[in-house]
Amino acid sequence: MTARPAVPERVTPLRPGLVLIGVLLIATNLRAAITTLGPTLSLVQADQGLSSVAASVLVSVPLIAFAVCSPIAPKVAAKLGLERALGAAVALLAVGILLRSTPPQVLLWTGTVLLGVAIAILNVLLPALVKRDFPTRIGPITGTYTAVQSGVAAIAAGVAVPLAGQQAGGWRLSLGVWAGLALVALGVFLPQLRRSATAPALAPTTGAARPWTSALAWQVTIFMGLQSLAFYVLVTWLSSIEHAAGISSVTAGFHQLLFNLSGLAGSLACSALIHRLPDQRAIAITGSLLLTSALTGLLAAPGAAVLWAILAGLAGGITLALALSLFGLRTKDYSDAGALSGMAQSAGYTLAALGPIAIGAIHDATSSWTPALGVMIALALVQTAFGALASRPRTI
Repeated sequence: MTARPAVPERVTPLRPGLVLIGVLLIATNLRAAITTLGPTLSLVQADQGLSSVAASVLVSVPLIAFAVCSPIAPKVAAKLGLERALGAAVALLAVGILLRSTPPQVLLWTGTVLLGVAIAILNVLLPALVKRDFPTRIGPITGTYTAVQSGVAAIAAGVAVPLAGQQAGGWRLSLGVWAGLALVALGVFLPQLRRSATAPALAPTTGAARPWTSALAWQVTIFMGLQSLAFYVLVTWLSSIEHAAGISSVTAGFHQLLFNLSGLAGSLACSALIHRLPDQRAIAITGSLLLTSALTGLLAAPGAAVLWAILAGLAGGITLALALSLFGLRTKDYSDAGALSGMAQSAGYTLAALGPIAIGAIHDATSSWTPALGVMIALALVQTAFGALASRPRTI
């Protein structure tokens, strides 16, 4: 007897507005827990007795977690379903943020690891959810949630030091308060977990669709990694670069705020353009060259740092929104999108995790930011080339 062909399970209908609200609330949590650490890092160091090396490693722990856990995220979703995996990750994020803000010091490291694992899962699975539920609006939806995460990241970075105050342990409140945002997102997302119980799980990719053997997938991955590396290097070291140029701490902190706010504008610009062009090469090249210009400006004319911070923020918003959109645009279905997202964020964040440490080491070895910025400019040009390749209209 001939076996009947498998009939795909029907996804439980959900109102698009409800799904979108859930996506946006999750997006508010994707960077806030990370961007609050940079402005308060000196307070954490002083209170916990951390060396500069230990502090640099602490900043890089979430990125290492991204690299290690991103390939696991599609497997978690295959087991639990997309919504349940996302809900579990948001809950884990809240736990990680609270632990990071609680004595003793071992919980600082434990909580940082857990929030990194949680954000890794969220980073990988959100593009798959967008591919499944908004297949004709990948660019606009991705750009919107990227703008939201950039905007909240800017606010979080801007209020981190005032929240910490002058008390020795004030940084704990500054970092821990963002657990509340994760709990709000989880509370709003809970109804989707119940209503989507019959939705098909994320299926593993097979055969030619396996991204690790695809040249196009590697082009997307390298582009993703280099734009992430640039962002995290600037989040970590932009203020230090400006201090070395004679810019005050207060002004440098304001520039960091502008850097993050400009990322919001860049993400919105990308989302508005991405489906109006025949392919995404113009966006990739423009965003990458804006980054190159900003880094060159920091090297040649650091006195105009406010301009370079804005340009770098615009570049980061454009290229991040594009990189996340490429996971859906370069694949045929949401399972492939999840697999490509897992690959690109694993290998990409491995590269990004090395960035702040390597750039800091170059500075320490030369006692100057000039060689480090030269390396960053060269990498931005490589990013331009791989962005153009990844943005051609084809799929894996």
